[in-house]
Amino acid sequence: MSSTPALELLGAAPGADALSDADALVVGVRPGEGGADPVVAGDTAVLGDLAGELPALVALLGGTGKAEEVVRVPTRGAIGTPLVLAVGLGKEAATASAGETPDVAEQVRRAAGAAARALHGHAAHVVTTLSTLDLAATIEGTLLGDYAFTDYKKAPETAPTELARVGLVGDGDEAAVTRAATIARAVRNARDLVNTPPNDLYPDAFAQRAKSLAEAAGVTVEILDESQLAEGGFGGVLGVGGGSSRPPRLVRLTYSPANARKKVALVGKGITFDTGGISIKPAANMDHMTSDMSGAAGVVAATCLAAELGLDVEVVATVPMAENMPSGTAYRPGDVLTMYGGTTVEVLNTDAEGRLVLGDAIARACEDSPDYLLETSTLTGAQTVALGAWTPGVMGTDEFRDRVAGHAVAAGDGGWAMPLPEELRGDLDSRVADLANVTNHRFGGMLVGGIFLREFVADGVPWVHLDIAGPAFNTGGPHGYTPKGGTGVPVRTIAAVLDDIAHHG
Repeated sequence: MSSTPALELLGAAPGADALSDADALVVGVRPGEGGADPVVAGDTAVLGDLAGELPALVALLGGTGKAEEVVRVPTRGAIGTPLVLAVGLGKEAATASAGETPDVAEQVRRAAGAAARALHGHAAHVVTTLSTLDLAATIEGTLLGDYAFTDYKKAPETAPTELARVGLVGDGDEAAVTRAATIARAVRNARDLVNTPPNDLYPDAFAQRAKSLAEAAGVTVEILDESQLAEGGFGGVLGVGGGSSRPPRLVRLTYSPANARKKVALVGKGITFDTGGISIKPAANMDHMTSDMSGAAGVVAATCLAAELGLDVEVVATVPMAENMPSGTAYRPGDVLTMYGGTTVEVLNTDAEGRLVLGDAIARACEDSPDYLLETSTLTGAQTVALGAWTPGVMGTDEFRDRVAGHAVAAGDGGWAMPLPEELRGDLDSRVADLANVTNHRFGGMLVGGIFLREFVADGVPWVHLDIAGPAFNTGGPHGYTPKGGTGVPVRTIAAVLDDIAHHG
């Protein structure tokens, strides 16, 4: 991973010297009306005399202003920097059809990310006017678009230029800059965890990484090993992790500010690699299962972020970590596991393992009497069937579910509220236990996962299940501020929810 660049707030009308040592100036452009030349968006003062010529130059080079389009315009000495990078924002939300385009903040994030990706390895100092449209979105998009996970690659003979400095044109204050940068760095931390190969991020190693991040943020840490899990009755975690030579862990992180308004329980699925166990997965794309701990990565990063931002909300994270492997000690289809709290579950498919470790964790988290519980996991392939690769499914208590879904969309992670139909509950009845871990059909698989988890939520606790199976790991090409591999979803969603609760209860 590259280091994050320093951010400098230049003010609303910076002088010409602001560009004197910059490698590039980033400006946003939108499509012109009726096929006219693109229109420059935001403050154009820093462009000087080039402002009037830029739309025609962008059009001459084939630019249209469509979303995430990048056009390089040589300035030929007209301004202090040698290059203008014109990046498309797409249509204005006010003029687009309903649902056709994201809001301005997300447009700016994606444009800033596209610009950062285009300049990564080529520019040390960049100035951007996108920040005059939305300062926080520009910072997030730039820092997330500049991300690269290179820990396992040979260093090139000639090191590429690192983006070390970003000048932000526009109004704002240093506190706003620091906050946005802190959020972006938390997302990058989650991406690092997801992108680390499973031979190096097994349960104990993951627990130690979580401990290091937490202690640096001033968060209290407790790690339960396999002996303590057995003593505590965590049958789901032990059952799933029993087939691996690398035993499971349960990590508890606690952030307790003096003026906490409410207590929020966070739970994240931490399957460091999922073969499917005895119900083994197909070989094709099994490598993507290195991302099956994305929910845990998001929860760890978000808990640390709450502390770094000083949010007035108590956060207690319960994070089960296990490796689902087939072996002579692996759990089997037909086994009955006694979960934390005493519920028994008949295992019909060992590849439905996430809900088993999460059932333990949710039951334990509810013992802390939280005001809200938010759980997130790469739980079902059915999420991608229902909602695609970019949109998490949001399930749970109706009012809290809708609140979380709204924050997820506004934060840029996306989200869609989904029901938990009562008629599906009976399909989880077991012949021999309190509950089966799967149904005997494929209908509503994402919803069934949520219904299973609901069985472990204490009565009266408002709760949400975020299924991020697709959005947490990008298997396609990079886009906007989203790289290939770990995306960091849903760190920003959780942060926004915690901030809302800190202010409004």
